Amino acid sequence: MIKMFQKISTSIIVMSSLIFLSGCDIIDDDDDNTNNDVGTAKVQVIHASPDAPAVNVWADGNSLLENFDYAEASPRLEVNEGELTVEIQGIFPDGTTPTVIGPATLDLTADMLYTAIAVGEVAEIDALIVAREDSDINAGELRAQVVHAAPNAPMVDVYVTEPGADLTTTAALGTFSFEGSLGPVDVPEDTYQIRVTLAGDPETVVFDSGSLELTSGLDLTIAAIENTLTGESPINLLVTTNSSSFIVQDVDATADLRVVHASPDAPAVDVLVNDETTLVSNLDYAEATGFVGVPADTYNVKVVPTGEVAPVVIDADLTLDQGTNYTVLAVDLLETIEPLVITEDRRSVATEAKVQIIHASPAAGNVDIYVTAPGAGIADVDPTFSDVPFKGTTEGFVSLPVDSYDITVTLAGTKDAAIGPAELSFEAGGVYTIIARDAQRLTAEDSGLPPSVILLDFPL
Repeated sequence: MIKMFQKISTSIIVMSSLIFLSGCDIIDDDDDNTNNDVGTAKVQVIHASPDAPAVNVWADGNSLLENFDYAEASPRLEVNEGELTVEIQGIFPDGTTPTVIGPATLDLTADMLYTAIAVGEVAEIDALIVAREDSDINAGELRAQVVHAAPNAPMVDVYVTEPGADLTTTAALGTFSFEGSLGPVDVPEDTYQIRVTLAGDPETVVFDSGSLELTSGLDLTIAAIENTLTGESPINLLVTTNSSSFIVQDVDATADLRVVHASPDAPAVDVLVNDETTLVSNLDYAEATGFVGVPADTYNVKVVPTGEVAPVVIDADLTLDQGTNYTVLAVDLLETIEPLVITEDRRSVATEAKVQIIHASPAAGNVDIYVTAPGAGIADVDPTFSDVPFKGTTEGFVSLPVDSYDITVTLAGTKDAAIGPAELSFEAGGVYTIIARDAQRLTAEDSGLPPSVILLDFPL
């Protein structure tokens, strides 16, 4: 496991050295400093390994950077040229943070901009260093360099044009494959459209930014990274400046949602969107749909008995954002039924399993949740999650070492199991959702039946 992190740690060395210098004022502005001839360089780090975990960065025993994660970029900081020493720790799901490299030394040359990118999937992770001169940009212009950092994307052509330009009659900025780079190029400020096509095939567009207004003075590094969000494009663009970064998705990228029927006394239902489209048909209790991609927008959603238009048991407006995954649950008893909307980061991480638990059992009240080794029992351990209310969650996905576990749910403050222990196995890279639910209530007298679980994303 430690070896797996050694290459990614190499790519983060620049960042840790950079922050250390910034935080400790290594660039000395003291008037008594006689060494005024020391040159400086700029350094920026990008985490572009799509299935790798986050890292922590240390220097001289001081914590400098925590949870530096995928699709994040550091600011560019100015540091003195010369040698810098740092240490890197990998973040493991069992809470340990072993040193995976260090102390390590990087030699920086003055008047250069270094972009250090962790690229490739965990099994073949690598450090890509892109260096170029750091020079002034002419008035009215901006500068851009494009880097191919998406390991599963093929060789492509990149076009940077005025919006709507015909690519069949337009010259590409260039052609490159994984770990290649184009530029830098200086262009006038304007509104541009960035499109990526299969190499030699301008009619097969695999990414389209739509119109982007770019202002003068910008110095951009644009990394094409693996798309771990939504939509059919294999890539997103991570656009970095001197001080910030942002993601540009394909103009047609969606919001993705799935629907879960978790109202124990409600019949099978249809879900209607804007009174025009049936998004879901005949969804029965404890069933869930797969993820469906829809354009980002605000939608009116109505839930009705299957095949009917009334009664409308849920009537809600949902705002769905591009790039976001949503699980929408119909929860509570029929007379008080309502939607519960959960947003999710569904990126797979090769070194762990990601698990979230949702409390959707109206009969249970507040609960404690235990995640323990199989057969270990809960008598002598504290809850993993305490006093979770109805409609509460584990507050996102929890990282677990790959293994089998007993999941036990009790009434809050007691050791009396309402659910479980249920032994579940979690695989490396898996992203799982567990929903605590009531037993189906076919009559009012069924209210005392024990709850159970809905398992989403587990192998069949």
